[in-house]
Amino acid sequence: MGNGGRGSALRAPRDDDNPAIWAGYGRLLKLLRERAGLTQAQLAEAIRYSPEQVASVEQGRRPAKADFTRRTEEELGLSGELSVLQPEVDRAKLPLFFQDFAGIEAEAVSRFDYDPLLVPGLLQCESYAHAILSVRCPPLDEETREQHVEARLQRQAVLTGKPPIEFSFIVGEAVLRCPVGGDAVLKAQLHHLLEVQEHPNVEVQVVPLANGVHAGLHGPMVLVETTAHRRYAYFEAHGEGVVISDPAKVSAIGLRYGKLRTQALNADESKRLIGRIAGEL
Repeated sequence: MGNGGRGSALRAPRDDDNPAIWAGYGRLLKLLRERAGLTQAQLAEAIRYSPEQVASVEQGRRPAKADFTRRTEEELGLSGELSVLQPEVDRAKLPLFFQDFAGIEAEAVSRFDYDPLLVPGLLQCESYAHAILSVRCPPLDEETREQHVEARLQRQAVLTGKPPIEFSFIVGEAVLRCPVGGDAVLKAQLHHLLEVQEHPNVEVQVVPLANGVHAGLHGPMVLVETTAHRRYAYFEAHGEGVVISDPAKVSAIGLRYGKLRTQALNADESKRLIGRIAGEL
């Protein structure tokens, strides 16, 4: 499943390279605003945003935030005409290669994730996410970087969504010791890892460096089962993502993940290790 898969019609490129869904939202916003007899300046004042921001959203140059949509619907007396588009507007903030998988992820009943080098995106605190995206090569412009951080943090709502999704995360011990963004950022991130484990549906395990050879040496992997009980695997590296749906291949990756869970520290042991490393910073 590549870029021509889920949601591709909404993401067809435009001349300015902004997502088509942003332009579609903007045209609808303009129609509804004019129907209400308001100028851009009047709407901006009413929803406490700048006229420049309203204009940028209407022109499809900037995505509407959920707060912008909520305030606009309240002011215009709408009942979901804009908010129904918000999930796609938000998803379009994500890197293009990841958007197909984000659609699958949104339908998950379980999600298993292993990363040997970085804290998985769903578990990243804001400062850690900023640090990761600030060293992207080639570099992202500031606005795009902020959009990616915002989208990454918004995705984390799935951790506490209803009905709850079963989450399993495995990270290598090196992840806990790599000072991404400096010691202060790493310490904040480690404390965040401890906090998210307070959710009963979220489990984090650590593969100790001392294990040596283990089932995860070939790299990161993500496994998702959807509400339709379809299973997918996902791999990502160097700005490219691959979704695998072939049942035999997904099954093999699932076996590998299951083996890795037995080789990692259990959840309580992992918490103690994370806490100990945080205490050393």
